[in-house]
Amino acid sequence: MKEGAILVSFIYAERQPALVQKLLDKKITCFAMERVPRISRAQSMDALSSQSALAGYYAVQLGATHLARVLPKITTAAGAIGPAKVLVMGLGVAGLEAIATAHRLGAVVEGYDVRPDTQGQALSLGATFVDTGIDATGKGGYARELTPEENAIVADVLTKHIQQADLVITTAAIPGKASPKLISKAQVAGMKAGAVIVDLSAEGGGNCEDTVPGETTTVGLVTIVAPLNVPSLLGEDASELYAKNQYNLLALMMKNNIITIDWDDEVLASTALTHGGALKKAPVTPVANDKNDAKTANTGKHAASPPNTKAA
Repeated sequence: MKEGAILVSFIYAERQPALVQKLLDKKITCFAMERVPRISRAQSMDALSSQSALAGYYAVQLGATHLARVLPKITTAAGAIGPAKVLVMGLGVAGLEAIATAHRLGAVVEGYDVRPDTQGQALSLGATFVDTGIDATGKGGYARELTPEENAIVADVLTKHIQQADLVITTAAIPGKASPKLISKAQVAGMKAGAVIVDLSAEGGGNCEDTVPGETTTVGLVTIVAPLNVPSLLGEDASELYAKNQYNLLALMMKNNIITIDWDDEVLASTALTHGGALKKAPVTPVANDKNDAKTANTGKHAASPPNTKAA
């Protein structure tokens, strides 16, 4: 790229220090899509949400293909089978879309998040909420780290639900950090035969202690599916949504068909990673409108929402 050019892309600066240095050396004005602020005006540019919605939908399909049973209740002349029990852990955009999809397919669905405010969203999509009694809501809608005492309480409550589930979908991720561990080896060992875990946070190391990122493994009689870059598995829709996100961001930079960057614009200022050889300040993520999350999962449209510890 020529010096002073503009780049609009996912960057994840914390993981790519060498790339960031090249951007600085070339004085590239870089707009990192993961930094789009989660405010109402920027919803149409929020690529994290649009891609997470696809991942949440596809996680249910991945789980269903690895289960040796059906998701809905089916009644035949030989008798009734099903429904399967699905537990979704982490109720950001991906988790809520997973709940909505599993519910539409006829499963009995439970949802869990360390932020109690997500309970209403889970209920609105047809799931019951697993309440551990712990509130770990942190700044900007993210979840804070649990204390050892809180972890023990949460694990004690969740173990029963994990081990009763036929399909567990985990979505908890923390931008720039390792994914939090939600399922221990001991909990996996106690799961029912034929159960499946779909770990959507494999790129950060996974939410399950037995996860092998990028691979599908079997631990005892439990299958753990840990795909990477899940939206790419739905390439047509993922590309269309991402293109629309970028188009809407670019529209903010254009005035009479000429690139004119208004650095007083909150969206552009927050999304910018580098400019003129200097790093821009990281954005502050506001607490988002919870109602938007439920609407997002219900309709398939992306909206501003707090990531579950992000929701991948």
